[in-house]
Amino acid sequence: MLELHGVSKRYGETLAVDEVSLSVGRGELVGVIGRSGAGKSTLLRMINRLAEPTAGRVTWDGQDVTRLKGRELRLWRRRCAMIFQQFNLSPRLDVITNVLVGVLAERPLAASMVKFFPAEQRARAILELDALDMAPAALQRAGTLSGGQQQRVAIARAMMQEPDILLADEPVASLDPVNAEVVMDALERVCRERGIPVIVNLHSLEIARSYCTRIVAMAKGKVVFDGPASALTAEVVERVYAGRNGSKGRRAGAFSPAVVEAA
Repeated sequence: MLELHGVSKRYGETLAVDEVSLSVGRGELVGVIGRSGAGKSTLLRMINRLAEPTAGRVTWDGQDVTRLKGRELRLWRRRCAMIFQQFNLSPRLDVITNVLVGVLAERPLAASMVKFFPAEQRARAILELDALDMAPAALQRAGTLSGGQQQRVAIARAMMQEPDILLADEPVASLDPVNAEVVMDALERVCRERGIPVIVNLHSLEIARSYCTRIVAMAKGKVVFDGPASALTAEVVERVYAGRNGSKGRRAGAFSPAVVEAA
């Protein structure tokens, strides 16, 4: 189980995340929603240790992740895979090589530089691509793929790490609705079939309600809601997407999914 114990992050005078405490179990698909600047991305980066907490602790099955250093920290980042909005693929390399990047941490440097990967790892990469309906594009240059296809390749790369947990930071923000649905279907399948927790930052309330077993809403660095989508009332949504000055800006009944997505 992943647990956050009073985690905070301060950048100078700005408190980006304010004493957040959460626990996420295996097989949960958790959607984190909120306005830009609410602290969603910082929260995920602290779990992965791409950002250091100013206060509090992150633990996984009782192990204090915030104390890890050196090789142990590198192993944690492998176990805690992360995908991003911008895919982070190498456009000139073929798809299968991009996926195999997921095992570079366990490969000798010389072999990695000449792109030598054992047949067993290449077979694993094809299986990961096939699970996402991307195997036919294995030898295609990544830069020729659509945004949705590139994000599925990024998911396959993350799964090559054999992670204990998967973090996704705005994975569908730059995609059209059809591709967004394909990518969210893939994340849901990973969560269900592999039984690992998936935490995904989302701008779209409609997508969060459709896919996530649990929703965590943040505002000004704090968690203001944590529960099932069915319990996410108009009043809570009003609080989450209110203007920075605290004013509502819209009546509670005016929150259609399309309006919230554009917020």
